[in-house]
Amino acid sequence: MAQQADIRFGTDGWRAIIGEDYTFANVARCARGLCDYMKRRGTADKGLIVGYDTRFLSPEFAATVASVCASQGVRTLLADAPAPTPVLSYGVMHHGTGGAAIITASHNPAIWNGFKFKPEYAGSATQEITDELEGAIRLVEAVAPGEIDAALRHSRESGNPLIEDLSPAEPYFEHVARLVDLDAIRSAGFHVIVDAMYGAGAGYLPKLLEGGNTTLEELHGHRNPAFPGMAQPEPIAPNLAELMARVPATGASVGIALDGDADRVGIIDETGRFVTTLDTFSLLALYLLESKGWRGSLIKGVTASQALNKMGGIYGVDVHEVRVGFKHMGPRMDELNALMAGEESGGFAFRGHVPERDGILSGLFVLENMAKSGKTVAQLLENLFDKVGPHFYHRRDIEFVAADRERINQRVNDPGLERLGAYPVAASDSIDGRRLHFDDGWLGVRFSGTEPLLRIYAEAGSPERVTGLLDAAAEYLGV
Repeated sequence: MAQQADIRFGTDGWRAIIGEDYTFANVARCARGLCDYMKRRGTADKGLIVGYDTRFLSPEFAATVASVCASQGVRTLLADAPAPTPVLSYGVMHHGTGGAAIITASHNPAIWNGFKFKPEYAGSATQEITDELEGAIRLVEAVAPGEIDAALRHSRESGNPLIEDLSPAEPYFEHVARLVDLDAIRSAGFHVIVDAMYGAGAGYLPKLLEGGNTTLEELHGHRNPAFPGMAQPEPIAPNLAELMARVPATGASVGIALDGDADRVGIIDETGRFVTTLDTFSLLALYLLESKGWRGSLIKGVTASQALNKMGGIYGVDVHEVRVGFKHMGPRMDELNALMAGEESGGFAFRGHVPERDGILSGLFVLENMAKSGKTVAQLLENLFDKVGPHFYHRRDIEFVAADRERINQRVNDPGLERLGAYPVAASDSIDGRRLHFDDGWLGVRFSGTEPLLRIYAEAGSPERVTGLLDAAAEYLGV
């Protein structure tokens, strides 16, 4: 059964449960199909970076990818340690390879693993690319275990010219130092607590900021593929209880959390309060526009804050709303030379960097903002709300039975929906899932592209209104 798994790339890569569909045979099929795709595209001769995160068997799955690719005549640069997705993506740009294959399931629970492909432009693969890649993988009916074993033996031969060790951190460090004033952060005297969530981002912020008056303490900075104490390595409030308690207990300046492959960020203010991902996006955009004086379009997922639309009016920049996922955002970012792109999940990208989410760089921009302004995160939020008014937000993730998907979908897309509970619907759109607009806020409903979850989002001018909208939606959908 696993040998014939139908491999599909969702919002960002293929993901499956380890030992079920996620097997060495299926990962080898992905690798073989990727080589065939790159040969057809004419990028195979540029080589391929292969990286991995801290999940169970990720190094071994990555070695399999490198070995299969080498057996197909494709030069591979195999990371010598777990590395964040944005670091490996930058490696594509730095080394000029034809792309990167990354073994990671990002923020998914521990039983999952995944396969991301970053093409030669160092961002998420577009829908066109993933469609073609899926087709190439389907043509690979199976890769025999003996062939995988032979490829692995070949990869370990002394002096094999087609597999090279890659240390991706240093080029990334040098690049980031050109984007952020690291000396200002180092000399600010902050105490920063970083929650690496047992992920691939462990050690990166401490290394970048060492040598000054700012001190960093890192939680969960070692590898543990079980991700104990958290439902999944996603930097949202339910998974960050220890960080939220430790920041005020130690008098820390701020808490920064990175997800499993460090392309997402979560911020904890000095009081221990989780800053919503929507507010983090808005804070970063305001910093670039107001404090740095930079200009350029903002690209936002449909579930990001309406505060960004208001900001666009204030600072005279266009705001473009697109479907969730950087396979949609990255191309728009390049097309418009946008200042910033981001989504509700806590993933943000910046001009001058790769067209891809980077939790490490996002955290550094927050720290630079604090250092340059002399303000705490709570004070920066006050400044934000002074500009655009109060915005409150929450998201509910609901597991559903596959048989219920069609029923839920019909309810979500009911064209005659004029009222949600006590709230009259002013307008709606279907850019991604469905979004209902109200006099004071909005509510969005969409199926996750990477997990079997229904996501319900709401933003409004008060916490009570947010809760009311979410309750009304859950009741209407019967979930």
